[in-house]
Amino acid sequence: MKTIILGMSAFLLSLTVQAQNENIKSEVKTTITTIKDSEGEKKSIKTQEVKEVQNIELKDADSNVLNKEMKQTPIQVTATTEVTTNGITKVIDVDRSAYYNLNGKKYQVSTDNSGYNMYFPDGKKAAILRKTSNNNYIYNAKNKTSYGYFDANGNLILESYDYKTDKITVTTYFIVKE
Repeated sequence: MKTIILGMSAFLLSLTVQAQNENIKSEVKTTITTIKDSEGEKKSIKTQEVKEVQNIELKDADSNVLNKEMKQTPIQVTATTEVTTNGITKVIDVDRSAYYNLNGKKYQVSTDNSGYNMYFPDGKKAAILRKTSNNNYIYNAKNKTSYGYFDANGNLILESYDYKTDKITVTTYFIVKE
């Protein structure tokens, strides 16, 4: 009986031991700013965390060679910033300012005080993007209001309702990676 219990416990413990299948690098930078004015002393704490995750894949996974070469895989970077002022913490998302491509035209998205502005290739303002409470965006152009969000690849996805056809149309602005 004792050997059965020891054998089962050894078996269960061996199930939890696994090989690591991703490289993870995390960097945290904290900046404390103290401001003294007529109202007193105020502290502002800014914490930036950058996390890089890379999946581990082998070039010749099926070969019988003992030491195998690692294949280069894309690195997924996640950056979060928390700012604490007067005991109130705000989380600031990743800045999505970049160039985006739609039907061969290159649009620019840049930040402003309330969200983002989108510009045509000639520099004229095309639309505005305003953040909602659930980390999505309202896209507003001259004749169009849409619901927008950024996917895992950084592309801007807009979903619009068409009253005439009673359907949702999806428009994807692909991020330009240079």
